[in-house]
Amino acid sequence: MTFALAIPSAGGSIESYIQSVNRFRILSQEEEIRLARSLRDEDNIDAARQLVLSHLRVVVAIARGYKGYGLPQADLIQEGNIGLMKAVKRYDPERGVRLVSFAVHWIKAEIHEFILRNWRLVKIATTKAQRKLFFNLRSMKPVLDTMNPAEVNTMAKQLGVKAEEVVEMETRFNGRDISLEPLSEDDDDTFSPVAYLTDGSEPPQLLEAEQTRRLRGEGLERALASLDARSRHIIEARWLRENDSATLHDLAGELGVSAERIRQIEAKAMEKMRGAMVAVA
Repeated sequence: MTFALAIPSAGGSIESYIQSVNRFRILSQEEEIRLARSLRDEDNIDAARQLVLSHLRVVVAIARGYKGYGLPQADLIQEGNIGLMKAVKRYDPERGVRLVSFAVHWIKAEIHEFILRNWRLVKIATTKAQRKLFFNLRSMKPVLDTMNPAEVNTMAKQLGVKAEEVVEMETRFNGRDISLEPLSEDDDDTFSPVAYLTDGSEPPQLLEAEQTRRLRGEGLERALASLDARSRHIIEARWLRENDSATLHDLAGELGVSAERIRQIEAKAMEKMRGAMVAVA
């Protein structure tokens, strides 16, 4: 069974969206069970919609906990909403567990996957243990300062990873952008990276750099050309616009499908593009 629900979009003002979802009434346990049974036994889409709408505020609360990863809050909420809909679809009212308790896992799982797919600093979070490290490092650190060896070993043991992986992940979190140029024209004593980095002016380096740029450009064009029109439109709208990139719900409304369907098309397109890029390289 699948269903697509018309729910408020987080693509506009976050404040307006929060006000909107807070207007939906919280269901009693008896109402929740009745609606869940109606969905299960009768495929009642309206029952599913009521269950989802009454829990949208939960998604907002969970998504707020992931602000520190540098991703749009609207996208985090939309991914969490997909997790909520999956939870509603799989919820069993006979187990005696409230939907909110069951849905938290699905909401967090979708948000986690979205962050791991899109956060550029994450390179080592490939195993279950490393993902656990990624999402627990900040909350488990006793202080904001760099951890000492004993603290590193304790965290590694608790999370089932190597101490080296804890150190590497902490380094990624603590890394900061460095300005290549001096911050002030009056600061003559400041040695910024631009003063001592090589300029790469040797002919072999220039040739290699030019070849790399050409191959990447050709690879991207070939990768995009391998997609059908709808997939290409989604990739360009989501990732290739310099400003105002589209959210999943923006494209869902434009193309008349669910946000989850947009995400599925996007994932398949990305996989196809990676294959094309490798072929060019």
